[in-house]
Amino acid sequence: MAELLLFADPTGIRVHTDGVSLAVDFDSIAELRSWLHLAGLNDPDLLTAERESTDDDGRHRRTMNAYPTWHGWEIYAHAVDYTTSPDLAPATVARLAALAVG
Repeated sequence: MAELLLFADPTGIRVHTDGVSLAVDFDSIAELRSWLHLAGLNDPDLLTAERESTDDDGRHRRTMNAYPTWHGWEIYAHAVDYTTSPDLAPATVARLAALAVG
């Protein structure tokens, strides 16, 4: 298991209460895809899901989930790429402009 995880640079790893499954989070979809490739988990039958949505704060994002198995372990891998940033509040823009001029 350590070798499998050494191929990754996850932002989080949690063992589920069932004791045979892991949740692994990545900073980006590219990092998740790279890990799947390096770990040899990108089998043609690998169950994956990708979708686009809007976050609670209005940012557009792409998410990817992958569900490989490894020696009986079920792995739930997840990554998010934000495609836009939230707009700054007008008051924040005014304060930043004042700082830049001052």
